[in-house]
Amino acid sequence: MGVALAVAAAACGGDDEAGGAAGGGVQAAVSYYRDVKPIFDARCAGCHSGGGVAPFSLEGHEAAAVWAPHIKRAVVERTMPPWPADSGCAEYLGDRSLSEQQIQTIAAWVDGGAAAGEPADEGPPLDPPKSSALDRVDLTLEMPVEYTPQAAPDDYRCFIIDWPEESTRYVTGFQVRPGEERIVHHVIAFMAGPEHLETLDELDAADPGPGYPCFGGPGIRLGWLGGWVPGAGSLNFPEGTGTRIEPGSRLVVQVHYNTLTAGKLPDRSAIDLTLESSVEREGSTQPWANPAWLAGDSMLIPAFEDDVVHRWGTDPTRPLSGGEPIELHIATLHMHTLGRRARLEIERADGSSECVLDIPRWDFHWQGSYTLAAPKVLNPGDKLSLECHWDNTPENQPIVDGQPRVPRDVVWGEGTNDEMCLATFYMTGR
Repeated sequence: MGVALAVAAAACGGDDEAGGAAGGGVQAAVSYYRDVKPIFDARCAGCHSGGGVAPFSLEGHEAAAVWAPHIKRAVVERTMPPWPADSGCAEYLGDRSLSEQQIQTIAAWVDGGAAAGEPADEGPPLDPPKSSALDRVDLTLEMPVEYTPQAAPDDYRCFIIDWPEESTRYVTGFQVRPGEERIVHHVIAFMAGPEHLETLDELDAADPGPGYPCFGGPGIRLGWLGGWVPGAGSLNFPEGTGTRIEPGSRLVVQVHYNTLTAGKLPDRSAIDLTLESSVEREGSTQPWANPAWLAGDSMLIPAFEDDVVHRWGTDPTRPLSGGEPIELHIATLHMHTLGRRARLEIERADGSSECVLDIPRWDFHWQGSYTLAAPKVLNPGDKLSLECHWDNTPENQPIVDGQPRVPRDVVWGEGTNDEMCLATFYMTGR
């Protein structure tokens, strides 16, 4: 990512209206200590501090002032903080976005010369957004051995991991720790019950290397436990819910490696889990896409077209709950590098609609899961509709060997240079 993108994380967000200059508006003389430092401390210090994951610290006026023009540009353009979801669509837990007043405050501070002000006038602290970190880690499962991708540019590999628990357990928190993030495109953890073990052994034995190749999926129909894509963090399932795993099961962890940029590097990714012995309601993670898109050219994205749109929806209660209402708690959207925007919404049986998740400016490097502050109820007759937009012009092509790729017709595919229009959601019965 460029300097401006990294620097702009200095405005890691929250959704309250605090943090503006006093007096209900942005004053002409905005100062660091009184007006801006409380925002930076609450929204940025978790990354931009000594020992943080960001490449530099923004602790203190002198450090922040150096980057002031970049910070202003990023917060005004809303490329930072990294919160691609439109907060006007729905209310989410852990919303990192800045309020309009906070953006105006930061912009006015920069325009006014990034003044320090008086340390004694430091404004009151703000509450940071709720952390997405796991409440605790009860179990860590690592790939059995280190693996270096063999195929290029895309290598799909499934690794089988024994489930060590000796009683029924419920996963209530999930986190992937990619070993080599420069080449890991995505990770999906599938659950395989005892009835699938013989088939898994056959798939594993058919290939001499670690795990087995699994382009398109794990080779058998399995339930999803969770996944990771660039920009995703930890995921705590809603309180009182969890995904059941029986003793004697295994996890099948599909890792998609893309070596186009960094080359063939060794990886040994791991998964952290929070476990409970019982929950009030069982939950499950469901992929959501038009089955017809997965083959042929029904999701065609023609070359040189700047706004290609595909949309699909159906009633999810029929296949997932036997026609009973379901509650949708967490949603994600996934496209590749040509994506421009994506939206997931409920089309009610009465003709009304309700937004679940809208990503108005798609960024492949900032994908993630969004936990709804209140679940969305889907009743029989409602449709869950998915819409994706792509830009397949020369200006929006991935870089290959130092040059933009020449536009070509693109369809659904597993490779990074193919495309997808996929949602996933975590659901429970009502």
